[in-house]
Amino acid sequence: MTLKKAAAKAAAKPSVHPTAVVESGAKLAAGVSVGPFCTVGAGVVLGAGTKLVSHVVITGATTLGKDNIVYPFASLGQPSPDRKFKGEKTTLLIGDNNDIREGVTMHVGTALGGGTTVVGSDNLFMAGSHVAHDCLVGDRCIVANYAQLAGHVELADDVNIGGLSGIHQRVRIGQFAIVGGHTAVDQDVPPYASVAGKRANLKGLNLIGLRRRGFENALLRQLEEAYDYLFVASDGTALSLQERARKLQRSAKQADVKSLAAFVLGSQRGITGFAEE
Repeated sequence: MTLKKAAAKAAAKPSVHPTAVVESGAKLAAGVSVGPFCTVGAGVVLGAGTKLVSHVVITGATTLGKDNIVYPFASLGQPSPDRKFKGEKTTLLIGDNNDIREGVTMHVGTALGGGTTVVGSDNLFMAGSHVAHDCLVGDRCIVANYAQLAGHVELADDVNIGGLSGIHQRVRIGQFAIVGGHTAVDQDVPPYASVAGKRANLKGLNLIGLRRRGFENALLRQLEEAYDYLFVASDGTALSLQERARKLQRSAKQADVKSLAAFVLGSQRGITGFAEE
C-alpha cells in the first residue's frame, strides 16, 4: 500500500480520543472525530465528518448526519423532562452541517408528540440554547445564546431567534421570521415577519433578512401590502383576521403571499401580539 493510500485510509477511520467513552453499539462513520472526555451512547449514530470537540455527551437513539460540529458541554439525546414521558423509545434526528455550540441541549421526542425531535441542516445553535422534546426545526435557522424552544415548537426554514428569548410550547414560527432578543413568544409568528418586545408584538416585515436572502423589491412590496391588509389596515369592513386571510388566499397570485395567508389560517394558538378588532 502506498503512503498516499495509507494516509487516505487512516483519515477515513473514526478518530476517538483515549479519554472518550464510546459504548458498544454506537455507529461512527468515516472521518468522525470524538474529542477528549466525550461520551457517546450505544444507540448513537454519527455521520461522516462529524466532530465532537470535547466534553460532549450524546445518548439515547440520537442520529447526527454529516459534517456537524458539537462544542464542549453540549448534551444531545437526553430523555424528555415532560412528566408524561415514561421512558418509551423515542429519537432525536439531526441533519447535516449544524454548528452546535457550548452547552446546547436537545432532547428526544415523546410518544404522545410523535416520537421524534427533528433538527434540519445548516443551523447554528449558539451557547446555552435548548431544543425540547418533539420540536421540528428546519434548515438554516439561527438560535442565539440561551434562547429556549419548549416542547412541540416548530421553526420553519431560515428563522432567527434572538438571545435569551423563550418560545412557548406548540408555537409555530414561519419561514424567514425573526424574533428579537429577550422576547417571550406564546403565539404563532407569521412567515416573513419581525417580532420583539417583552411579550412578542409584530413589528412589520423582516425586511433586512428578506433582502439578504435575495427577495426582490417587487415581491417585498406585495408582501408588505399583504402584511398591512392582514395585521394593520382595515378595508372598511368588519372582517375578522381569518376572513381577511381567506380573502387574501383566494385573490393572491404570488406563492409567498398565499403562504402567509395559509399560515394564518392554519394557526391554532393565534398570531402573536395581534388582537382582533
